[in-house]
Amino acid sequence: MPGKFITFEGPEGSGKSTQIRLLAEKLQARGNEVLCTREPGGTATGEAIRNILQHDAAGEPLGERAELLLFTASRAQLMDQVILPTIEKGGWVLCDRFIDSTLAYQGFARGMDIVTLDALNDFAIHARKPDLTILLDLDIEAGFRRLEERYSDSGESHDRFERETRDFHHRVRAGYHKLAQREPQRFAIIKADNDIETVSSNIWAAVKGALL
Repeated sequence: MPGKFITFEGPEGSGKSTQIRLLAEKLQARGNEVLCTREPGGTATGEAIRNILQHDAAGEPLGERAELLLFTASRAQLMDQVILPTIEKGGWVLCDRFIDSTLAYQGFARGMDIVTLDALNDFAIHARKPDLTILLDLDIEAGFRRLEERYSDSGESHDRFERETRDFHHRVRAGYHKLAQREPQRFAIIKADNDIETVSSNIWAAVKGALL
């Protein structure tokens, strides 16, 4: 039987990486083969693109259309090289961000045409959408407080998207809610302001209800 494909979306600081790890552990305990990946990234090509998109590796300002197409290129490579082969072999794929990030960030936040973005996404992923999208919903200011705590401990700094204005990030969050309203059968909205264990339990309930 083909595997399953779950994506995690949400504003900055919503805890996607932690919750992906916890869900992977639960699925593996049931005997499932699980692959965790991320966008942009997940392949050698994607990781090189990630450094340009998030860490200014090119050393020049990045235009909005170039930004969009780089995300799309990384996504197409990840889909062809990692996601589809894993699903076809019966594995489960958990991905940190996917098509809905493009719609939320480049579409609703940057103002690009949603119909155009839908067409680009469908082309990049062979129209194979996730089986379930977990939207970790969190207040923008709460998310940035989490980021400040993280960076004060690690010594790292904000990436290119985290440096956008708060208004930009409020548009991202509102965009995610519009996407969930557009495809309610695919999205599960999980409040991310609870403790880690509660959030993980709620995600597990959503996964069991939709896919198990």
